[in-house]
Amino acid sequence: MATPTGGTGGTDGIRPAARTEGGRPPLPRELLLVTGLFLVYKFGRLLANGHETAAFRNADLVWDAERALHFPGEGAVQQLLLHGEPLVRVANTYYAAVHFPATIAFLAWLYWRHPAHYVWSRRVLALLTGAALALHILVPLAPPRMLASAGLVDTARVYGPSVYGAVPEADSMANQFAAMPSLHFGWALMVAIGLIAATRSPLRWWWLLHPALTLFVIVGTANHYWTDALAAAVLLGFALLVVPTPVRPPHAPSDAPPAVPRQRAGGGPASAGSASTGSAPSGVRR
Repeated sequence: MATPTGGTGGTDGIRPAARTEGGRPPLPRELLLVTGLFLVYKFGRLLANGHETAAFRNADLVWDAERALHFPGEGAVQQLLLHGEPLVRVANTYYAAVHFPATIAFLAWLYWRHPAHYVWSRRVLALLTGAALALHILVPLAPPRMLASAGLVDTARVYGPSVYGAVPEADSMANQFAAMPSLHFGWALMVAIGLIAATRSPLRWWWLLHPALTLFVIVGTANHYWTDALAAAVLLGFALLVVPTPVRPPHAPSDAPPAVPRQRAGGGPASAGSASTGSAPSGVRR
């Protein structure tokens, strides 16, 4: 038989689970794992370098397919940014500076507050990123800012700031021919989905503004086609189907103490009748 602990908030006779129980993995292991996954992705993208001819051929195919399917023109979105240079710079800065920090902050917060959702989100992001890496290698794709027929402005190069080298073929730090899928959009969408799944606030749906703004930025800066975001959403959907969703914990029990029976003058518990009236029954001498 379990020994009562005398505490509150758990089942009688059973010690309630500690906060660290139930799925929070060791922090050093997670830091090594996330760092290793990032390095594999970062250097794995470089395997697609040297396929410029295929990248531009695929870009022409994507551009023509979007026009045949009557997708909205990427140029219409870019024109909204080109109304003012400060707006373009903000969009370029968002593209360069928000992607990784937002995802890291998302994982760190889940690790501390919702360990089960952290493990789920980390697995989904790893699966999404691995699938994206395979597609980057198999289908090299030049972004629309490089496609002459698109007539778009490379806003990062013209207005700054830019995370890419001026000459794509000589850029040893990044693969500029890995436009599809857009992990900027895929990760942003998972951040929103993860926060919506892990929290209960009625305002949690506002997190969808993050992927919406990211989509506007990646298209408006001519770094991605609409199709790149669509491909990322499809891959994320498959990852969410494969990785089991964590079960929400039940609502915490009320902290109110149990009701204490009222005491009679003689020290014993009062009966239901006497407790409700506060006097002796009629006809009985006290």
